[in-house]
Formats: sequence, structure tokens, C-alpha cells
Amino acid sequence: MFRAAALALASLSLAPTAHAQQNPVVVELFTSQGCSSCPPADRILEELVKRDDIIGLALHVDYWDYIGWKDEYAHPDHTFRQRAYAREGDRTMIYTPQMVINGQQDVVGANAAELAEVINSYLTEAPKAYVQAARVGEDVTVEVTPVELPQGQTYEIRVVQYSPMRHASIKRGELAGRDLSYANVVEKTQIAGHWDGVAPQKFSASLSEALPAVVLVQRVGHGPIVAATKVK
Repeated sequence: MFRAAALALASLSLAPTAHAQQNPVVVELFTSQGCSSCPPADRILEELVKRDDIIGLALHVDYWDYIGWKDEYAHPDHTFRQRAYAREGDRTMIYTPQMVINGQQDVVGANAAELAEVINSYLTEAPKAYVQAARVGEDVTVEVTPVELPQGQTYEIRVVQYSPMRHASIKRGELAGRDLSYANVVEKTQIAGHWDGVAPQKFSASLSEALPAVVLVQRVGHGPIVAATKVK
């Protein structure tokens, strides 16, 4: 079933355009080791992160911990982010597995066909801004450039570090007895600064661990993600 979902997603995806490669689509998966319906979505994300035109991130939430297994990668900040997305989008509930695309639309994480349709709609959009990021040791330099952004908005420069692959042997709860893998597990997030979106600007940040990182340019208040890049 897991492989079929990934193949469905691949069969529906478009060839990346030039601007999609420069400004990849961000897919955030809200998942939990205590959620029996999450493994298919976890496997889909594992396929997505192989693509250059997509930034996939797994944010493990903590609200399923009460049913018998504490998710070792969960963090309350991830639950807060998911709830903030719901408020911003006038949604009345949160759930797992949920994927949020570019901070705007959400789909059931295991629904490969709907996910592919939403991703492809963003891949063909004209860019609103560009971001570049370079790393030297622990230091990251970020440069943002507006293309077509609304006036009067403020954007966060979010630097997200993640583990490319984590594993878990689950002993209790709905997934007891399963050995599972998780791609691009979010470990740390920091705000490098705020940008008015009017003129090009540079930011800097220091990374505390030797983990890979991405930069998201997101409207303050968990609004749309207008640009993203992997730190190189």
C-alpha cells in the first residue's frame, strides 16, 4: 500500500519548471508515532524529499502521546505550528497525517492524488520572491529578493534544521511492534530576522549542530511561504 501511494504521486507529478527548481514547493507533514494512519504519509514524504523541486519536512506532534507511546521526535512547537496554520486558514480542526503545502493548503497526508494536484499547482505559479542561502561552518548567510509581493506585509526568515533520516522501534500504542523510518525530521527552528518584502536584504544565522538546513520565507502569523531554498 505504501509503495502504491508513492507511485501514484510520482505518476501525477509534472516535470519541474526552471523557477520551481529555484523556488521549491514546501510540504510540511504533521505526523506522529502514535498515529496508526500515518505510515503511508511518512513513506510518501520519503519519496518527496528525493525531488529537487520540493522541500519536505516532518513535524512530529505530541497530542497522540497519551494513547500509550510517547513520540521521541515530537515537540510542542510543532503542535503549535499546526494549530496556527488551522487558525490562519479558518479550519476548525487539526489531524494526522496532515500535509500543509507552502503554508496555505492542507491535504490528508496519505492522499497521494490530491497531494500531487496541489503540489503541481504551486510548481506552475510565478515566483513571488527568491531566497539564496550559503553555509560556511556554523554560519549561514541568507539573501532575499522580492519579485511580486503585496505591500505592507512582514516576512519571517525561518532557518530549519532537520535529520535526513530517523528510525524508531515502537513498543506500545497503535503501532506497537513496528520498526519505522522518518525522512527529514525537524529538529531545530530559528528566526534569522524579519523582512518587509520591499527591497533585497541579507540576513545571517548560526547553526548549533552539523545538521542540514533549509530557509523558509513566510508571512508573519503562519501565512503563505513565498520562497524557500536548501542551505548549500
